[in-house]
Amino acid sequence: MTIEMHNISLRVGAETHIYTTDLSLEAGQFNILLGTTLSGKTTLMRLMAGLEKPTTGELRVNGENVTGIPVQKRSVAMVYQAFINYPSFTVYDNIASPLKVAGLPRNEIDEKVRRFADLLKLTPMLDRLPSELSGGQQQRTALARALVKGAELVLLDEPLANLDYKLREELRDELPRMFADTGATVVYATSEPLEALMLGGYTATLNEGRVVQFGQTSTIYRQPRNLESARVFSDPPVNIATIEKRGNTAYLNDTVSWKVPSKLAGMPDGKYKIGLRPHHLSPEFGGVKVNGQVQIAEISGSESIIRVNIEGNNWVSEAHGVHSFGFGQSAAFFFDAERCFYFDANEKLIDSGV
Repeated sequence: MTIEMHNISLRVGAETHIYTTDLSLEAGQFNILLGTTLSGKTTLMRLMAGLEKPTTGELRVNGENVTGIPVQKRSVAMVYQAFINYPSFTVYDNIASPLKVAGLPRNEIDEKVRRFADLLKLTPMLDRLPSELSGGQQQRTALARALVKGAELVLLDEPLANLDYKLREELRDELPRMFADTGATVVYATSEPLEALMLGGYTATLNEGRVVQFGQTSTIYRQPRNLESARVFSDPPVNIATIEKRGNTAYLNDTVSWKVPSKLAGMPDGKYKIGLRPHHLSPEFGGVKVNGQVQIAEISGSESIIRVNIEGNNWVSEAHGVHSFGFGQSAAFFFDAERCFYFDANEKLIDSGV
């Protein structure tokens, strides 16, 4: 199923929830909407489903304008972050409900329900009511109901957010495979850049009701079109600073400088911005040296997250291993200038690292 949004916008009173948007999703693929809370992910999904009518523009499915066609007449399934199940139905009947509405034979319904219940580890709970389930089990029931429906468009609005860590990791691996042979177009909303990278497919970065960039997930991550997209696709936040180019040298200040990359070399002298991902800023020796004052240092698994003030810029280092620092401690950090993103005065990408 192809999904195309042409000049779509949504205003509610004086507020604009979605600014004019043109977006064509990849048919039969995993399409990810990546953005923070209130970036417009859920609203875009509701527009795709027909739960909201756009203020302007058209939504086309397989080339046909379906703007205004109610959700009941579309081949669409949606799973929200919150648990939505029929409270008086058993798990079995919740999963079976769309198949019963479609009028499928009883034996076919039973086969499909049990297959997806097994996939989502719900088989022992098929006779229970939603009130007798944990939060994770309720969400798995909602996922199974969406999967069993066999819809051409499946909308998943942060569906794993309330699951336990282990199951969440398992389903991240399984979800793309679940849909691989169905031909369904899947739209998956998340606020986590790492989750987008793990799922792969195609990603649209969103910010305050605008689609900033859309393309293959790995490409968006490695080559954000602008600083806004780089910000969306980084957690911890991308490190940003203003530099000055003089000849073939970039200056962060009077004592920190490096040779500019080839693409920046032909640009006029003046001020530019750099973006550096936290895992490319290290307290271990190597590359351009910068000195800073540690604000917070914490251990996260096998990594150290260190927040440091460097030349008035609040930067973050995400370093392998345990690195102990005290509050206010002066420390040296290092980065490879070739790993930086370079942005012009309009915050458009000039050159990118890896």
